[in-house]
Amino acid sequence: MAAAAGGDEVKLLGVWDSPFVNRVQIVLNLKGISYQYVEEDLQNKGELLLASNPVHKKVPVLIHNGKPIPESQVIVQYIDEVWRGAGPSVLPAGPHERATARFWAAYVDDKASITRRIAVSSPPALSLLCSCAEVMKLDATDVLQVGSPWFTILFARKTEEKMEAAVRAISAMETLEGAFGECSGGKPFFGGDGIGFVDVVLGSYLGWFVVIEKMIGIKLLDAARTPALAAWAQRFRMADAVKGVL
Repeated sequence: MAAAAGGDEVKLLGVWDSPFVNRVQIVLNLKGISYQYVEEDLQNKGELLLASNPVHKKVPVLIHNGKPIPESQVIVQYIDEVWRGAGPSVLPAGPHERATARFWAAYVDDKASITRRIAVSSPPALSLLCSCAEVMKLDATDVLQVGSPWFTILFARKTEEKMEAAVRAISAMETLEGAFGECSGGKPFFGGDGIGFVDVVLGSYLGWFVVIEKMIGIKLLDAARTPALAAWAQRFRMADAVKGVL
């Protein structure tokens, strides 16, 4: 296991194409924390994952000195608190600013919540879904609980479902365009001068947005519609902590 600052041992259980895992990797990079990465097979889950997250049985899980921490937003906040003196702070210092960041991070992930039933018939789609949600030994005909705009675009079988979801996703992006102005205060990131909590939560979906554009020909982040967010996405991708993750 890799040694982090102060001799701590840090291990991350994940899958390479999960935005929830990617955000943890980005924050570990921001903090300069060394860690061991373990790629999981979510259709054949390992004993360590099952023991470390017995409730949800999903990734990511951070294991710090033998103690597991599940759920990506919880992990990000844990890293920020435990390694407060390492690298930049992810959450703002002020109570109101922290609450605002948590609100918008929750808004972003709410758009990726699992709420509605659609059928997934493609093995590649099933494989991708396995990387992002709790899936236990499913085959290509299983019906999965999926409902957010981006989940629906990726996994729905009908074109009309994908296009309707795209309208909802674009509406969410327009809302986040306004949130960016509120949170950034005219600076490059939601977190101000540097990457913050909302940046890593929203930014971890940028890989999915590229896939969505290729699938249905619609940009969720369009410079004509959401110019501030489109420019933010370019800056986020170019950050050293993000390169090689997304």
